[in-house]
Amino acid sequence: MAILPIRIWGDTVLHAVAAPVDEITDEIRPLVADMFETMDAAPGVGLAAPQVGVGLRIYTYSYEDDEGAPWRGVVINPELWMTPPEPGEPDEDTESEGCLSFPGERFPLRRSDRVIVTGIDLDGEPVRIEVDGWRARIMQHEFDHLNGVIYIDRISDGDWKTAQKISKKRGWGRPGVSWTPGVDDLEA
Repeated sequence: MAILPIRIWGDTVLHAVAAPVDEITDEIRPLVADMFETMDAAPGVGLAAPQVGVGLRIYTYSYEDDEGAPWRGVVINPELWMTPPEPGEPDEDTESEGCLSFPGERFPLRRSDRVIVTGIDLDGEPVRIEVDGWRARIMQHEFDHLNGVIYIDRISDGDWKTAQKISKKRGWGRPGVSWTPGVDDLEA
């Protein structure tokens, strides 16, 4: 297993729709293992294959609730159903999220509070996940990555301008920029 470089916003693979996985091959299994290791090292609660430069419809997730109960897995070729988000402005304290592909920053974003995800796991077995709250947010965030959308593409205009200033200051927003958890210092 290896920790992989995480692509930063602006890299072309992050802005393209990922391809379906036709078959779980000997290349897919180590990719997923590396994605878990990379996600854990970052640390993150989710990681999509495009974030590590692979344009396939795969994401991993890992989250512990307030009682410390683990929730961890992989979804291949996911489909997402969700209830519409509640109208109104997102709460900065409870609805802010971050992204390993726009590291070190958090912006408020209104998401649906409940989702259903279906797909397959690493053994090719069907997966059906019904979640709400932060787990629903994680599923939506990672699913967006598979469609070439990063959460900053969805934030308010004012926050978008702030994100653009951050991106310019750090030299992001262009192809070929990445960081490796445990290796690269991301301090601005």
